[in-house]
Amino acid sequence: MSNFPPKKDLNINQFDYSPKQQGYAFPAEWTKHEATWLSWPHKEESWPGKIETIYEPYCQFIKAVAEGEKVRINVKDEEMKAFAVSELTKVDADLSQIEFYFNETNDAWCRDHGPAFLLKGNEKAVVDWGYNAWGGKYPPFDLDDVVPTKIAKHFNLSLFTPDIVMEGGSVEFNGAGTVLTTTACLLNENRNPHLTKAQIEQYLLEYYGQDQVLWLGDGIVGDDTDGHIDDITRFVNEDTVLTVVESNPLDENYILLQENLEALKAMKLKDGRALNIVQLPMPSPVIHEDTRLPASYANFYIANAAVIVPIFDDVNDQKALAIIQGCFPDRKVIGINSVDIIWGLGSFHCLSQQEPAV
Repeated sequence: MSNFPPKKDLNINQFDYSPKQQGYAFPAEWTKHEATWLSWPHKEESWPGKIETIYEPYCQFIKAVAEGEKVRINVKDEEMKAFAVSELTKVDADLSQIEFYFNETNDAWCRDHGPAFLLKGNEKAVVDWGYNAWGGKYPPFDLDDVVPTKIAKHFNLSLFTPDIVMEGGSVEFNGAGTVLTTTACLLNENRNPHLTKAQIEQYLLEYYGQDQVLWLGDGIVGDDTDGHIDDITRFVNEDTVLTVVESNPLDENYILLQENLEALKAMKLKDGRALNIVQLPMPSPVIHEDTRLPASYANFYIANAAVIVPIFDDVNDQKALAIIQGCFPDRKVIGINSVDIIWGLGSFHCLSQQEPAV
């Protein structure tokens, strides 16, 4: 089942049959998963000179996730599958929990090109947003753009196809009707220049099944996505956020993260409650080939059995892990070295997309 054909004219009510109007909503990441989706990394240009070094920590991530749920991995062909199996075997991952799907991709960032799964009771649906590799920065992206539709068809799930660009890393959910995002990304002219802020909000509310949009400003330095929320501020329950702050006033992230902190303090949920704010440190700057990388402890992934956190051989690693553990007393918090993975300008949350259980 597909939704109605998209219309450009928002004066015509194109949202009568939206997911929200049909009772669907995007659940919080801590909701029980059926599986986690990944796209096996293969694009050397994403990790120039380093791709061979990322497979060990990447497979450690898969191993940790697989302890509590299925891991579903998009691969190009049998050759890529065999390579993946060999790498996963090296870290003793539970292969009985890992499934492979022949969905060819351009790149590995499944948070942004993967399916957005919605729930309505025991029914599941997929939203296939438009995808343009963060404003056309890294063509080609044609294979990534169709991954959600392929998955929806394979599992015979209802499919919604809004005609605008949206990335999973640009939105964060509290599971109770609130979506948090940034103006730096969603209002960037390289995404949806034909839409106003109010129109973008309407798409967020109708296609993610939410009631309220909260806006932060800029993302961290080095983030080539133009400011994804999953590097700065994350919900850990309905009314609590973890947000990164920089302690060094001379650091180029200091002011922008202070501005985001002040914005969070002024926010109210739809029932009028203020947010509980837990501050998370930033690691020291991670530099590779004179490039500052978007290293952030906020790019953690909430799996059924664990919360997997990128760490960076940094003095703040253990402090960050302890703070995150305090927010997830019912889950094991695991730090995995992300110094090589972050050379690709993303980490574990960027690489993964949850599929909720029904």
